[in-house]
Amino acid sequence: MPRHADFTMRSNMPAYFCDPRSPWQRGTNENTNRLLREYFPKGTDLSDYSQPELDAVADELNDRPRETLGWRKPNQVFNELLLNPTDAPTT
Repeated sequence: MPRHADFTMRSNMPAYFCDPRSPWQRGTNENTNRLLREYFPKGTDLSDYSQPELDAVADELNDRPRETLGWRKPNQVFNELLLNPTDAPTT
């Protein structure tokens, strides 16, 4: 994120960087990695997969309800934020 300051200024959302070797600070990231392991075991060479195959996995994961989103789907929440950016959570 070399342009995190630009992102923060344009989006009015601060960029947060977790401490190294602190997975408890990256809950969503760690959970997403766990979900990806269902499709691609650790050590899998992703170059063996086509872009459409990788896109299909991304689409499937983004269409999966998440408890942290009130059982809404990530693609649903993203689209809601695009339509109503003023409803974005603030910290």
